[in-house]
Amino acid sequence: MDNNNNFSRRGRKISRNHALESVREGKVKKPFLKLLGLVVLIALFVTGSYGFRLYAQAQGSLANTFKPLAGRQTSAKINEGKPISILLLGVDTTDNGVRDTQSDYKGNSDTMIVVTVNPKTKKTTMVSVPRDTMTQIWKSEDHNTRKIQKINSAYNIGTEESAVVTTQKLLNVPIDYYVKVDFNSLEKIVNSVGGVDVNVPFSFSYGDVGQKESHFKKGEMHLNGKQSLDYARMRHEDPNGDYGRQQRQRQIISAIIKSAASAKTFTHFKDVLDSISDSMTTNLSFNDMQSIFFNYRTASKDIASDHLQGYGQMVGEVSYELAPTKEIQRVSNKLRKQLDLPQETVNNEETRLNKQNEKRGFSFDYDGDVPQTYKVFTRSQLSD
Repeated sequence: MDNNNNFSRRGRKISRNHALESVREGKVKKPFLKLLGLVVLIALFVTGSYGFRLYAQAQGSLANTFKPLAGRQTSAKINEGKPISILLLGVDTTDNGVRDTQSDYKGNSDTMIVVTVNPKTKKTTMVSVPRDTMTQIWKSEDHNTRKIQKINSAYNIGTEESAVVTTQKLLNVPIDYYVKVDFNSLEKIVNSVGGVDVNVPFSFSYGDVGQKESHFKKGEMHLNGKQSLDYARMRHEDPNGDYGRQQRQRQIISAIIKSAASAKTFTHFKDVLDSISDSMTTNLSFNDMQSIFFNYRTASKDIASDHLQGYGQMVGEVSYELAPTKEIQRVSNKLRKQLDLPQETVNNEETRLNKQNEKRGFSFDYDGDVPQTYKVFTRSQLSD
């Protein structure tokens, strides 16, 4: 697929320089650990005044969130205190009003973060993968679709397993667990904790299709459920595009945890648990969550943030983030090191496509105004 409508130089700079700006060192608000903390917070309640009753309620509600992946029996890693990896998926099934015409609409996983937790080094690493990253889609370990698409479509094409395996193949990093959060239940979650407080980065208005707009003013605001959903969904008015939206989604998640942990929510504890159950799916069992909280929590004190840096490029009529081979290798090395695994040279469809295009003259360091082209070759056309 050749193309003569490449991004402008300014457009590529915006894409490259602002990519996942919200997760750079020092700016992250630890959304994953806080989200997991919300789930395992009930472990603390066992020793509190609510005692066994809350424990039983928590276990019953969270049982609905458990969805295992085929062939992955990884509780032994947690029991033995070994490093673990988790893929955090943020899915928006409310997107563009599609839910009104498709009752079974799954949505794309527009937030994808690979998290490694190493209890020995007491360190956690979070690496975000841009939603538009070009990659080959896998449905399972032994089912390659041969489709080259944006990585956020893997979940929609397959299941949570597809998102996990596709990310695993792209980065050459084993992924033990996943946690999927559905923003379709965000409104209910926020209302169950009495609303959330956020720092709005700039003033804007936004509303879902056919619904009244919510208005946001720069500065501190207290948001209800409807406002929070609108705040987390707006993308086109954000100067950082989807990267800015991901930052606001992480803001909301962090704010939910802050509200959920406050004393005022204890009387609505069952409502909070029910809202979590409706919005989350994971292959972490209730016992796994407790073990992570008690045995891995020291790793939350040292969190390194990173992202897979892409190169904005039109391929045909579709905009992608192309990950250079050296960048894929860098991220792979970093994550594997945190998992106490040796480095391996990444060799997959993405690196082969990069090699073939670079032979044709494509450069990831190019910053000129004359359009480049990036071609997706068929398997038979690729040369190693």
